[in-house]
Amino acid sequence: MRVLLSSWGSRGDIEPLAALALRLREIGAEVRACAPPDEEFAALLARAAVTLIPLGPSTRSVATRLKAPSADDAFRLAAELVAARFETLPAAAEGCDVLVATGLMPAGARSVAESLGIRYVLACFHIFGLPSRHFPPAARPGRQSPDGETDNRVLWRQDAERVNALYAEPLNRHRAAIGLPPLDDVRDHVLTDQVWLAADPVLAPWKDLTDLDIVQTGAWILPDERPLPDALEAFLAAGEPPVYAGFGSMAMRTSIDLGRVVVEATRALGRRVILSRGWADLALTDDQDDCFIVGDVNHQALFPRVAAVVHHGGAGTTTAAALAGAPQVLVPQLVDQPHWARRVAELGIGAAHDGPVPTSGSLASALGTAVAPKTRARATAVAAKVRSDGATVAARRLIESR
Repeated sequence: MRVLLSSWGSRGDIEPLAALALRLREIGAEVRACAPPDEEFAALLARAAVTLIPLGPSTRSVATRLKAPSADDAFRLAAELVAARFETLPAAAEGCDVLVATGLMPAGARSVAESLGIRYVLACFHIFGLPSRHFPPAARPGRQSPDGETDNRVLWRQDAERVNALYAEPLNRHRAAIGLPPLDDVRDHVLTDQVWLAADPVLAPWKDLTDLDIVQTGAWILPDERPLPDALEAFLAAGEPPVYAGFGSMAMRTSIDLGRVVVEATRALGRRVILSRGWADLALTDDQDDCFIVGDVNHQALFPRVAAVVHHGGAGTTTAAALAGAPQVLVPQLVDQPHWARRVAELGIGAAHDGPVPTSGSLASALGTAVAPKTRARATAVAAKVRSDGATVAARRLIESR
């Protein structure tokens, strides 16, 4: 069996794809993967022995621009990504039996599968982009109405209109060029009637939250055997477990001097800190020995050894911390991150920071909740229930349902 995996997005969109690729290869499938041409994404796929086929622009080049993206930028990127899929996916999918799409609204992927006569599967890493009567579209708060649902329905209709405004013209233009009819609703076409949910059932229950038919496989986790750097091992051994703080692919433009804020917050609680540079390019403000800065390190090896994990609330980091039994502080920025923050607080395994811009005081307050003994105990209990076999479940389902 030949499988084409396709995604455009941040590391949180590409690393799960590498996890699925690894499990597919282990059970005998031939795997190809289309993803943004970022070096770190090529390295992730290389760990699954899959070569990256470049799709669209570098994600980091888009995410780390000095100015926040404008509406015009969004329209340009949407058209560029649609064009990239029609240009790249047909050749990549040659001889394949199925195309699995993930990441930022993969408009065009199903059209290519349709033109080639192969199966198409959409996989999501959270449910908050799926139409629901029970919550509004991600990052779009709803107002309470008498029946509790009316405003959400209106917001989801507006979301469909937003997706059409961004994608319908370039998508239908490219469909026409290969002899396919136009689409009236881009979002419904991309989603299909049966979406795969690559998220843990404990962290992301979905029953009764959407009317779509959901196949929940569990999170797709890429095993990481990399040792921690010697200097980091020495820092860990030099004292009590430190706090880890990292914001992944978030540029954190609105959080001025975030490195200082993190250090001051952890010191206020008498804790040491490991600060991850990330795409925000964070830096330490002094050279005291209670702080250590890292680049890309093995979270699976590090998180079980820290007092708490402070992060942006991406699905991957939330799952990694939960699986490690590490209490969390989520400082959500956009899309699904506020929902993950709320879920972590509901489970009692950490704290949701109030708003996207932390101060030393506000972060110290949330961190105080996370490092409390009862939070650690709850995080340990929940960790025993979090599954790590989601990629294996998904790979087997792909093979068995062909």
